[in-house]
Formats: sequence, C-alpha cells, structure tokens
Amino acid sequence: MRCTWGLSLMTGRKLQLVQNAAARLLLGLINKIEVECLIKQFHTLAVEPSDRHGIVGLDRNSFRNILHVTFGMTDDMIMDRVFRAFDKDNDSCVSVTEWVEGLSIFLRGTLEEKIKYCFDVYDLNGDGYISREEMFHMLKNSLLKQPSEEDPDEGIKDLVEITLKKMDHDHDGKLSYADFEKAVRDENLLLEAFGPCLPNLKVIRNPQFDMNLENAVLLGAAVKVISGFSRSMCYH
Repeated sequence: MRCTWGLSLMTGRKLQLVQNAAARLLLGLINKIEVECLIKQFHTLAVEPSDRHGIVGLDRNSFRNILHVTFGMTDDMIMDRVFRAFDKDNDSCVSVTEWVEGLSIFLRGTLEEKIKYCFDVYDLNGDGYISREEMFHMLKNSLLKQPSEEDPDEGIKDLVEITLKKMDHDHDGKLSYADFEKAVRDENLLLEAFGPCLPNLKVIRNPQFDMNLENAVLLGAAVKVISGFSRSMCYH
C-alpha cells in the first residue's frame, strides 16, 4: 500500500529526528525551525486523505490553486505539467516529500536542476523529446492573440520553426534533452522558452505563504534526509 503522511506521523520523536538530521546535514544553512515550518506549511495546505487512497497531500486542484494564487501562474497547461513534475510517483497527489523536493528546485534549484525540470514540464507526452506539435500547443496557449491577426496559427508555426533553428542542434526536427540543455546553457533566457513554469519571486502574492521562503527553501540536501525518513515512517 502507499505511504500515508498524516500530521501525527510527523510529531514527537520522528519529527525531531528529521529536523536534527536535516540541520546537521545542512551545517547551519537551514535550522530546525525552518524545516518544521516547511512541513507544517504542507499540512496546512494539504487535503484530507480520501477513503479510497488514504493519502494526505495536495491534489491537482489544490496544487494548481497554490501555483495561481501564490506564484501568479495562469497557464492551465503549464500548471498541469508542473503538478506532474512534482508528483514523481504519479499517484495524483503531491506528498510532503514531493512537496519539499519540488520546492527546493522550483525556488532554489541549480541551473542544471532547472533545465531538467523545465524540460520535463515541456515534454508533454513524456517521450523524451519536445516535438513540433508540443511546441505549437504550448506557444499557442501562452501567447496572447493580437486583434489584427487573421491567422495566428501561422505566426505560431513560424515561431516554432525559428525556435527549432535556434535550439535543434542535431537537426532532427525535435528537441532532445541534450538540445535543450545546450541551448539554455548558451542562452539562459531560453530556459522558459515555451511558457513560464518557474516562479518570479518578485511576484509571490500570498502573504500567508509565510514559511520564510528565502531561508526555508535551502532544502536540496534536506530532501534526501526527509526522503529517507519518509520510508521508515510509512505504514502498510
């Protein structure tokens, strides 16, 4: 059966172990209070487990609401893909471990981590490539139609071809991860070429999202600790 993360599982000695291990691992970069704040924030936002699955976490609608209200995202297609990028085990629910791991990349990831994350978001069918059709759908979804345009689809098709000329280094008519990585490393602005899927911290709009983000999301190393403890705290 799936791992269930209830608030009761994160109290007492187990929570203390997670906090202490994370604090030691991060060598002072993040303290126990900040780790606890992130976990508490998750449980504040998380929905109650359903009778069928028994999973505490963020469902698709709750997660999309956070992306919209807190991070100002509006593109339905991109928000759905961001949810899938966080939901690593594809159980339609973002667990506390996925929440912490996702936020660590989402807000404080390295360029390499963000390249991998953005590519996964843009690879709509998960086949390891960003195809012409996927580029077209994402660009059409994210670009505003101008009143003077008679056939905006033609303009988007032209933009797809321009993008391929810029980013398709092996000239096979689609973008592999290697193509995307090279293009972004050469020009960082191409990271979100097919739509905004990372937050602009200047427009975080929800004052109640108060876990001290600038400090609390220094979590790349802490994720490994929490992930390890999550396995030991599952019940079957």
